[in-house]
Amino acid sequence: MTVRLAVHHITEYTYDDSVEWAHHAACLAPQDTPWQTIHGWRLNIDPLPDGWGTGWHDMGLEPDTSELTRRLRRDPWGNRHLSFGHARVHEKLVVDSHFVAELQERRAPDPGCGPAWERVAASLRYRAGRALHEADEFALASTYAAPDDTLAAYARRAFSPGRTLAAGGLALMHQIHTDLRYRPHSTTVATRAADALAQRSGVCQDFAHVFIAACRALGLAARYVSGYLLTRPPPGQTKLVGADASHAWAELWCPEQGWLALDPTNAVPADLDHVTLAWGRDYGDVAPLRGVLRGGGVATLRVGVSVEPVAG
Repeated sequence: MTVRLAVHHITEYTYDDSVEWAHHAACLAPQDTPWQTIHGWRLNIDPLPDGWGTGWHDMGLEPDTSELTRRLRRDPWGNRHLSFGHARVHEKLVVDSHFVAELQERRAPDPGCGPAWERVAASLRYRAGRALHEADEFALASTYAAPDDTLAAYARRAFSPGRTLAAGGLALMHQIHTDLRYRPHSTTVATRAADALAQRSGVCQDFAHVFIAACRALGLAARYVSGYLLTRPPPGQTKLVGADASHAWAELWCPEQGWLALDPTNAVPADLDHVTLAWGRDYGDVAPLRGVLRGGGVATLRVGVSVEPVAG
């Protein structure tokens, strides 16, 4: 089965004082993957960044033809980032992203397939002469998803001795969904996994960080995925939590099945409702928009996301 989803993500900062100088970094260029093909990505920025020609708006991503394409850079995980700045006074910043994602069904995680989780953890431990794997870095601590003893004890409730990695991952996904309350504004973008687990609440970013850090506490490899959810589900289906904002979930490395995409906020594997934007060690690697500026006073942030089916 294949679906086409139109994604619109707008970020607007309104400042109560003039911004004299600013520099920003955006991670808003969506990924092409084996299950996802991106069509017609456009990014509009107002005011126009310094040093950019006036003809780049709505130009899309024709290889090596647009100013936007030439300014994108890839990080070690294949995500595309954009840096831009303003050296003139402004009171508002609007960053507007549009694209269509064509999605194919992913194979659902099979809890009966693959080795016990202990065996996978042992294979990820460093030893002299072992060839490096793409998953190795995602078994290490990162700023927002650092393992500790409490997270390890929490993970062992799902990863019982001898359980397959996939079964443990699915169990942990459901465990976090049950134990943590989805509560907007109860955390910030700087909240770490251990703190979110301690207060038993958060948003999708926190649910993903708790999952990742708990897996890492057992020596497993897990990564953070930023993206979007279908805003209007098909008739008869429940709207997923987090569908009106950018979303986040986790992927757990399984040697036999690849990266298992698991959404603890909604207790479902990621599939045709989930549009992948980028992935990294945690939120810090793939924040949609960040920046430094001089002036501006207090900023008012407005974020709008819509993900709608495309007819035909």
